[in-house]
Amino acid sequence: MTLTIGTGPFGDQGDKSFNFEARAPEDHLLYFEDSPRRVRVMFNGETVADSQQVKLMHEAGLLPVYYFPQEDVRMDLLEESDHTTYCPFKGEATYCSVRVGDSVAENAVWGYPEPIDSCPPIASHLAFYWHKMDHWYEEDEEVFVHPRDPYHRVDILESSRHVRVSVNGEVVAETDRPRILFETGLPPRYYITPEDVREDVLIKSEKNTQCPYKGVASYYSVEAGGRHVEDLVWYYPEPISEAAKIKGHLSFFNEKVDLEVDGEGLERPQTQWS
Repeated sequence: MTLTIGTGPFGDQGDKSFNFEARAPEDHLLYFEDSPRRVRVMFNGETVADSQQVKLMHEAGLLPVYYFPQEDVRMDLLEESDHTTYCPFKGEATYCSVRVGDSVAENAVWGYPEPIDSCPPIASHLAFYWHKMDHWYEEDEEVFVHPRDPYHRVDILESSRHVRVSVNGEVVAETDRPRILFETGLPPRYYITPEDVREDVLIKSEKNTQCPYKGVASYYSVEAGGRHVEDLVWYYPEPISEAAKIKGHLSFFNEKVDLEVDGEGLERPQTQWS
C-alpha cells in the first residue's frame, strides 16, 4: 500500500513525527475495494478480460492488483493448470494459463476459490500477472507496470531553486529553472531542461523503463570525472498527459550523484525508483 512503503507515513524511510506512537499495524493488511474504472487486459490481440466492476486489492508492502469478476473474463481462453501456491493471508491459489492461437502465457491467472475466513471476498474473482499479458488499459489509456494506486499522487511544480548536479566531482548540470516532481513515497526528483545539462557528458543508452504515472522513460549514461556511470539519467520523450510538464527534461538519480539545492548538499536517498 502507498502509505506503508518508502517515505509514506508508515514506510521505512524518512524522518517522521507524530503525536502518538506511530507504527505500521502488526497484522498483514488486505484492503479490497471497488474501482470505478473500466479495465481491460489483452493478450496476442485478444481481449482476455474487460470489466466495469473490477476490484482493487491493496496489500501491505505490495503493489495493488486488479481482481476481475469471473463473468468478465474470457474463460474460453483459459486452461486449468496443476500449479498451486499458498498465501497465509488469503489461502490456496489455483492457476490457469491463457491460450490465444499459438501463444500461451503459462500460469498467468490465479484465483482463490476457497479463501481463508479472514480474507476479503475474492472467491469469485481472478487476477492476472501483469507482465505476462501484452497490454493493460484503464478506460481507453494504456497503463504500464501495475494499476495506478488511487492513493498515490504525483505533482510537478515549476521552481526557481538553484540545482547543481555533480558526478565524480565534476559539475554536469546546473539550473535555476528545475521542474520538481513530488511523488508519494519517493524523494523529490529534479527535472532539468536539456539546455542546462552538459551535452558532452551524455551517452545515449538503449535502456527503457515504464511507469504507470509518467509513461515510458529513456536513458543516458554519463562520462564524468574519468568514470562511466551507466543509465544515470532518465527522461520521458512522450509522457502521459498528467506528466506533460516533464516532457524532454532530464533527471539524475539522486542516489548516485552529488546534488545541491540552493547551495546545500542533499543526502542521498535509499530508493532507486525513477
